[in-house]
Amino acid sequence: MKKTETCQNCKSKFVIEPEDFEFYKKIDVPEPTWCPECRLIRRLAVRSIDRLYKDKCDFTGKELISGYNPKTSYKVYDQKIWWSDKWDPMDYGKEYDFKKTFFEQFNRLMKQVPWHNLRLINSVDCEYCTNLIQSKNCYMSHGGIASESCLYLHGPGMTKDSMDSTMIIGGERIYECFDCDNSYRLFFSAFCNNCMDSSFLYDCRNCQSCFGCVNLGNKKYHIFNEAYSKAEYLKEIKKYDLGSYETVQKLIRKFERFNLKFPKPWAKIIKSVGIIGDYVNGSKNCYRCFGVYQGAEDCKFIHMSGLNIKDSYDVNAGGTKSELLYEADFTTSCRNLVCSGNLDNCYDTAYSIECYNCHDIFGCIGLRHKEYCIFNKQYSKQEYKEMIKKIKQQMNDMPYIDKKKRVYQYGDFFPLEMSRFSYHDTPAQVYFPLTKKQALAKGYTWYDRPKPEYKATIKSEKLPDHINDVDKSILKQVIRCQNGSDCDGSGVFQIVSRELDFYKKHNLPLPRTCMYCRRKERSRFRNPLRLWQRQCMNKGCNVKFQTTYSPERKEIVYCQKCYNKEVE
Repeated sequence: MKKTETCQNCKSKFVIEPEDFEFYKKIDVPEPTWCPECRLIRRLAVRSIDRLYKDKCDFTGKELISGYNPKTSYKVYDQKIWWSDKWDPMDYGKEYDFKKTFFEQFNRLMKQVPWHNLRLINSVDCEYCTNLIQSKNCYMSHGGIASESCLYLHGPGMTKDSMDSTMIIGGERIYECFDCDNSYRLFFSAFCNNCMDSSFLYDCRNCQSCFGCVNLGNKKYHIFNEAYSKAEYLKEIKKYDLGSYETVQKLIRKFERFNLKFPKPWAKIIKSVGIIGDYVNGSKNCYRCFGVYQGAEDCKFIHMSGLNIKDSYDVNAGGTKSELLYEADFTTSCRNLVCSGNLDNCYDTAYSIECYNCHDIFGCIGLRHKEYCIFNKQYSKQEYKEMIKKIKQQMNDMPYIDKKKRVYQYGDFFPLEMSRFSYHDTPAQVYFPLTKKQALAKGYTWYDRPKPEYKATIKSEKLPDHINDVDKSILKQVIRCQNGSDCDGSGVFQIVSRELDFYKKHNLPLPRTCMYCRRKERSRFRNPLRLWQRQCMNKGCNVKFQTTYSPERKEIVYCQKCYNKEVE
C-alpha cells in the first residue's frame, strides 16, 4: 500500500510505493523522510566537480593542485602520497562513543583522516583533473573513465582526442558536443549516436557527412535536412567556414531556430523498456532515472549511472556490475551499500567514504583491503556484528539534528553541513543552482573564491576572428572572459598549447569564454532532473506521459509513437 509523506527538508509531498517498502526491507533501512529531489541534491553536494585550487600537501608541505579550497579544515595529501604506504588510515581508528551521535563522531573523523587532492584512480598524466579512472594524458577533464588526451571534458567514457564536451561515450575528435556516443569528428552537436564527419546535429543516428540536421537516421550528405549528392555536398559545405568565430556564432543561432521546428521525443530512451525518466540507454524497469548508460535494471532515482547496475535506489555515478546500492555516490563494482561514496569493489558497507576492496565496514574513511572495521578500528567478526546492531539502534534513538533542525537517523545520507566542498564547487550547483545567500539559508557551505591571480592582457573581443590568423603568441596572453562580471570562473583564461593545436588541426576558432562558462553554456541542452505530466502535442493524439520538458518550453514534444513517425 502506497504512503504519502512530507519531506522534512522542502516540505513538499512525496509518495512511497509498495515496491519501495520491499526494497527498503531488503537492505534493512527505514523509509526516507526526504523527497527524491532533496535526496538527490544532498548526494550531489558532497563531491567536487571541476574547481581546482592551489594548496599545500599536509604530508610533504609541497605545493599542489587540489579540489579542496585552501581554507578547508580537512587534511589533504598529494594523491601519490595518499595511494602510497607512507601512512596508514588505521592509525586514525576511534572507539565508538555511544554518548555522542554517529554523525558528530564521523564528522570529527573526516577532519582527521587525510584526503587525496585529486581523485585519480589508475590514471597517469592527469594532474589537473579530478575523479578520473583509468585515464591518460588528460587536462582539466573531470568525472570520467578510460579516456585519453582529452581537454575540458565532463563525464567522458572511453573517449580520445576530444575537447570542450559533456557526457561523451566512445568518442574521438569531438568538440562542443553534449551527450553523444560512439561518434568520430563530430562538432557542435547534441544527443547523437554513431555519427562522423559532421557538425551541428541534434538527435541524429548513424549519420555521416551531415551539417545542420535534426532527427535524421542513416543519412549521408545532408545539409539542414536537405539531401545532396556527394559532389554537391562537398561544394556546398565549403560555404560554412568553421574557422571563423563570427561564422560559428551565426550558425549556432541559425541552427537553434531550425531545431525548434522539429518535434522532440517525450524522453530520450534507447533500447529500454519500462522507463520513466530521461537519457536512458539499454535499461529495464527504471523509474525517475536520468542519464543511464549501458544498462540498469530494477532501479529508482538513479542519476548518471549504469554499466549493469541492478536493484538500486538513489545512486549518483554508480555502476559496473553493482547491485543493492542505496544513497550512494560515485561507486563502482559494489554490492549491498548504504549511504556511502567514492567506493570501489566494496560490499556490505555503510557510511563509508573513499574505501577500496573492503567489506563489512561501517563509518570508515580511506581504507584498503579491510574487513570488520568501525571508525577505522579493527574488530573481530563477532564483535563487529554486535556493534553494528547497537550503532544502528543508537542512530535512531539519538539522531543527529543539524542547524536547520533536520533530523538524520540510520538510512539518511550525510548531513548537508558536513560536505567537504562548497555548494557551488559541487555538481549540485550545475543541476540546482543557488546564490550564496540561498545556499547559506539552506544550510550549505560556501567559499568565496579569491580574485584571479593574473590580470587580463587582452580582451576576448580583440582576438582574431579566424584561427588562421592566430599564432603561438596567443599562448602568452591572459584573455578576459567575454561574460565579464557574469563569468562562472575567475574572469580570465588562457589557451594551452595542446588546445591551440586542436583548433588549428580541425579549423575551429578560439573561444571567447573560459572553460567554466563554456561548460555552463552547454548545459542548455540538459533538461532539468524533474518530471511534468504532459500530453503529446501532435494533433489528434491524446497520449499522456511524464517528461523533463516543462509546459512553458518552446519545443514541440511528441509521444514516442508520433515521434517515430516523424523522424527519418
